[in-house]
Amino acid sequence: MHALPLSPNAPWLAPLAGFSDLPFRLLCRELGAAAAVTEMVSAKGLFYDSQNTKRLLATAPGDAPLVVQLFGADPEYLHRAAAALAEQGYGAFDLNCGCSVRKVIKTGAGAALLDTPDRLVACAAAMVRALGPGRVGVKLRLGPRPPAFTARELAPRLADAGVAWLALHPRHASQGFSGLADQTALAAFVAASPVPVLASGDLMTAEDAGRCLAATGASGVMYARGAMADPRVFVHDANRRRAVHGLPPLPLPPLCDIIRRHAALCRDYADDRRALLRMRTTVPRYLRDLPGCRALRARLCHCSSWEELADIIDEAERLGEPTPVSGDAL
Repeated sequence: MHALPLSPNAPWLAPLAGFSDLPFRLLCRELGAAAAVTEMVSAKGLFYDSQNTKRLLATAPGDAPLVVQLFGADPEYLHRAAAALAEQGYGAFDLNCGCSVRKVIKTGAGAALLDTPDRLVACAAAMVRALGPGRVGVKLRLGPRPPAFTARELAPRLADAGVAWLALHPRHASQGFSGLADQTALAAFVAASPVPVLASGDLMTAEDAGRCLAATGASGVMYARGAMADPRVFVHDANRRRAVHGLPPLPLPPLCDIIRRHAALCRDYADDRRALLRMRTTVPRYLRDLPGCRALRARLCHCSSWEELADIIDEAERLGEPTPVSGDAL
């Protein structure tokens, strides 16, 4: 098992349902992600031989260190799933206690576990029993709904259960992504936690991450929507840290080269049709700040071949670089 980096100098790629598949993880690693988490995997689904579950677990030699995120509300299934995956060579695991999507909540899993703290701790403890120390983390929100601050109360209990790290998105489950991430609450959670805490939520730029680390004392950060918008956020993060030490910035790859690389990784590691559909969803996010790109984004929605995608990227390149959302200067 690769050691997990828990440091302000080691940004992670967060678990992103529908996005943090193997090609995207490899792309972010090439750009500086120190660790990555899979899309969430159903503990029960693992035992129904689901092709979708197998796809979520796809990995490759360059995909390390890797954390598998499991979701479920049954400690027995989580124990069995973690043990089975450990036998297959997966080294580190995360329990999802933050997803507020209805189909997850209605099963009692994800953020619904915040309504049943004893069950949440039992689920985490079951995974620890299956795997041993140092291999299990838990990703949380503040609580099910305001004003509850369930996460702060859970931190010591989870540490006592053997959880090695925690990640907090400082919104309540009922908020979804509305409002602002509460960094004051995040700082209080860090202070209450006996184990390292990774910060998530509203980290759209490297500068956002720097301010969050300074304000909260978190051990590190997870980029989620910031990486989806532009995976070069990991290069910006490295350059923010290099600037502190007076080091020259790393070169920033042109965005269209990033898109081409993502497409190549998709073709290498995913079913061809599925990979093209994924790029039709992903590339419009990359191009959102490109002047005059509205017509290109409309074309992307109907793109039916890799050749057509290549033509669209070439045309985007002729339009120039988007206005950057994060810079290297402090």
